[in-house]
Amino acid sequence: MIRPVLRMGDPRLLQVSRPVTDFANPALARLLADMEETMAYHDGAGLAAPQIGVDLRVVIFGIDANPRYPEAPAVPRTVLINPQLTFPDEEEEEGWEGCLSVPGLRGVVPRRKRLRYAGFDAQGRRFERSVEGFHARVVQHECDHLDGILYPLRMRDFSRFGFVEELFGESAPPEE
Repeated sequence: MIRPVLRMGDPRLLQVSRPVTDFANPALARLLADMEETMAYHDGAGLAAPQIGVDLRVVIFGIDANPRYPEAPAVPRTVLINPQLTFPDEEEEEGWEGCLSVPGLRGVVPRRKRLRYAGFDAQGRRFERSVEGFHARVVQHECDHLDGILYPLRMRDFSRFGFVEELFGESAPPEE
């Protein structure tokens, strides 16, 4: 089922989410299916449970070809539950970001270039990955939602924030 996506200004987007404790709960499987359908409907690169009003530490992400991110490299479809992020170094890079909860706007956000993430898949199996670039950006963006952080809160230069049409005309912004 496609669920409504909360928009910036809704206080639920500013809350810290609770960890998942029961991986066998059928409600978790329904949530994941709804998140996948909602993300696909909106051509998103990722979606966090808080964006659809569920205060659990659950994110999904992944893209092959996406009209909202035409220049972005592929990111494998991933369910990440109770994520833990670690950063091997301090190196950052800036990149354009958008968000289903901040529709029609884009901004330049500094993010760590590399990270290692660990967590659980839909069946409760633990896994880890080391990633960089756009993949690392997507993970950080989605996991920020679990801590009540929307990307504009990470921005340093609001002269590079605005409506897509005003900033870029009909063309989408570069992702990195």
